[in-house]
Amino acid sequence: MQKAKLYYHGIAGILLALALISPSCGSAVEDAPSGLKDVYADAFMIGTALNTRQIYEEDVNGVRLVEEHFNAITPENITKWSLIYPKPGEYNFEPADRFVEFGEKNGMHMVGHTLVWHSQVPDWVFKDEEGNFLDREALLERMRDHIHTVVGRYKGRFHAWDVVNEALNDDGTLRETHWYNIIGKDYLVKAFQYAHEADPDAELLYNDYSLENPAKREGAVRLIQYLQENGAPVTGIGTQGHWHIPSPSLEEIEKTITDFAALGIDVMVTELDIDVLPAAWNYSGADISMVAGMEDGLDPYTEGLPDDVQQELADRYREIFELFLKHRDVITRVSFWGVTDGDNWKNNFPVRGRTNHPLLFDRDWQPKPAYYSVVEVAEEILGR
Repeated sequence: MQKAKLYYHGIAGILLALALISPSCGSAVEDAPSGLKDVYADAFMIGTALNTRQIYEEDVNGVRLVEEHFNAITPENITKWSLIYPKPGEYNFEPADRFVEFGEKNGMHMVGHTLVWHSQVPDWVFKDEEGNFLDREALLERMRDHIHTVVGRYKGRFHAWDVVNEALNDDGTLRETHWYNIIGKDYLVKAFQYAHEADPDAELLYNDYSLENPAKREGAVRLIQYLQENGAPVTGIGTQGHWHIPSPSLEEIEKTITDFAALGIDVMVTELDIDVLPAAWNYSGADISMVAGMEDGLDPYTEGLPDDVQQELADRYREIFELFLKHRDVITRVSFWGVTDGDNWKNNFPVRGRTNHPLLFDRDWQPKPAYYSVVEVAEEILGR
């Protein structure tokens, strides 16, 4: 089997090279043999995050991959507060409108990201005209107005919303953000209630990273239980899946899935990528405020990923998707954070300007060995 696969990849490479030098070739994208969304149709949705070049269909090859392989899409940035509502009274809906048009044209499940977060929120949101922090009622009204405006505009079109994003510290306690400090813990409940008011049919999600860490996972369980006990209409939880080749362990990933499923809500992997670069420090989370400096040895794969690391990545994706398929009765969606390696945020986190290779398609829009592993797992288990 391994020899056959290597032979297939070799032939595919020759055909690709011929296509690239052929004057009649209209695209540099090799036809991958199977659409991910099709081979996983009996398990869960396969999603990806779109950047603005893909939303506006400027990245033609990237759009082709999206249309062929994914049936769920999330905007990477355009529905975050700082981009959709940068100044008081000045909403910028045009990119989100284009996103929705693209999704509807292709019959895709659309997820809004994100309504309430401590990051990428303009400072004015929390202050009055004199620069003083708002009181509880004023900030609640500002939150409600924003959620009703954004969710209400796309009612029935966005199918799901990441209502609250990353409200937990790594130890599982609640972050003391402006939302928390001004409103109190029940800002979480209010955010979900406001979103439900604006679109009663939308799926309403809590989304966070490093939930495979036991302390943070336990904090997430407590958070969901608090929401449920206080009447917040939370329907699902997303563990982001910003993982590495050696960690987290499959055991911790599985416990995260089963612990969340036991809460009676949908479980999703919402921002999957697998970092292949040397660690810049001991921190393994995804807090975008954390920045490390470039040092020798931290950017070793600028000319491409060596074959042995490609195989490690493929093996890691294989075992992860085997686990996902084991729990396909509770997992409703698995979304990658980006279409190709060149699109992924890990090229700039935590060290800016590195060359990472965390996804299934490379910078030339070509399927990697990891792609074939993910397809083969579905064929073996689902018989597709």
